[in-house]
Amino acid sequence: MSENFTTTQSGAPVASDAHSLTSGPDGITALHDRYLVEKLASFNRERVPERNPHAKGGGAFGELVITEDVSKYTRAAVFQPGATSETLLRFSSVAGEQGSPDTWRDVRGFALRFYTTEGNYDIVGNNTPVFFIRDGIKFPDFIHSQKRLGASGLRDADMQWDFWTHSPESAHQVTYLMGDRGLPTSWREMNGYGSHTYQWINAEGERFWVQYHFRSRQGVHNMSNEEAEKLAGSDADFYRRDLFDNIEAGNFPTWDVAVQIMPYEEGKTYRFNPFDITKTWSHKDYPLIPVGHFTLNRNPQNFFAEIEQAAFSPSNLVPGIDISPDKMLMARVFSYPDAQRNRIGTNYNQLPVNQPHAAKVNTYMHEGAMQYTFNAPEARVYAPNSFGGPEADAARAGEGSWETDGEMIRAAATLRSEDDDFGQAGTLYREVFTAESKERFHANLLGQCQGITIESIREGFFQYWTNVDANLGAILRDAYAAGVAGTTDGAAEMAGKA
Repeated sequence: MSENFTTTQSGAPVASDAHSLTSGPDGITALHDRYLVEKLASFNRERVPERNPHAKGGGAFGELVITEDVSKYTRAAVFQPGATSETLLRFSSVAGEQGSPDTWRDVRGFALRFYTTEGNYDIVGNNTPVFFIRDGIKFPDFIHSQKRLGASGLRDADMQWDFWTHSPESAHQVTYLMGDRGLPTSWREMNGYGSHTYQWINAEGERFWVQYHFRSRQGVHNMSNEEAEKLAGSDADFYRRDLFDNIEAGNFPTWDVAVQIMPYEEGKTYRFNPFDITKTWSHKDYPLIPVGHFTLNRNPQNFFAEIEQAAFSPSNLVPGIDISPDKMLMARVFSYPDAQRNRIGTNYNQLPVNQPHAAKVNTYMHEGAMQYTFNAPEARVYAPNSFGGPEADAARAGEGSWETDGEMIRAAATLRSEDDDFGQAGTLYREVFTAESKERFHANLLGQCQGITIESIREGFFQYWTNVDANLGAILRDAYAAGVAGTTDGAAEMAGKA
């Protein structure tokens, strides 16, 4: 008799894996077939709700190694010279659902977790240094505009461009998205960014503003629209497969970690609002400072348990690191853990992938659905108490702060001397894009324009890009008009005027 036998979830042996209990071979199925009921009920509940944005993705584990000394900026143990930390990185798309093709044009999520000796530290960013909006109150609207119409269940160019053209702060990110970076060749061959501004605090309590950059040692490579469309039909999981197969073959991808550091006081007067996620900091003003690198060297053993149930949040901070006055970041600090509690459950942090791996948890929170770990039987789950429970330590926590600039109001972030919504997008188009990437950008935008069916939204589209660059707007208008008139090919028209 084999010792390797099937059991129920409570550990009892199972009579059959293949046949239900029935009244004779062709009779009714018995409801008291306990294993049949357990097996079907479990199957019906296998999936947790998918993430609303960033539903489709993949990831792997690795190690962060700190090779430089940035201790004068932060006392966080994770960034001290010579420190190493287990790392988890999840890549994703923003707009598509679980089954969507990897190679749709989209921003790519770049969510990092460092399992540090002071607790888990998450940096939840993208493959672009900016974002579409600067205030969290607009985030549900933005995501709704990228999803599907209620009636048809179809994605819709009209509502996508209607939202963007009514949200001029989106121009910088949309310029990245419609450019070459909207279609990376693989997750391995793209950079990542923390996107937000964070706060670093050193051992003396001095504060600095910081932005994270993760630069791919594999280089940054992108694919054409034609390649992306072909892969969407032939291998919808291309990015996921590429990452898994390369790690399995020992081709471990590596990213160099660097930061931009802004002295605390300069944050008050810098020419762009440094807490506006739709803007970048000039590398001439704040050059990249090397920190170390991380390498992905282990695939998940179970994709669902270790990637799908991984619950990242910008609220997972450690001593020496805190948030900034970035309005999007402040909203995400609430929204992300709230979404995870809804998606996975109250005790999502007790799942192995979400537990701290190098730090101990001492908390007075207890019970709730799916409690897995628990306090000692004699522990009192309230504070303060007289029984020797853990005590808060403000000095150890070292919370960050900043001076506020007035009474509570509802207003846009403060504009600075060179701040506007279209300026950096125009600089990206004129000074960063090459002649060849401009041609591809023009063709992408013409394709987007042709998907718009409402004239007022199309007019908003032309004005949006005219605000980015007057010549660009004129090129798009003329190319679209030429295509409608049938006098010439719109793409050729644009190529001739670029």
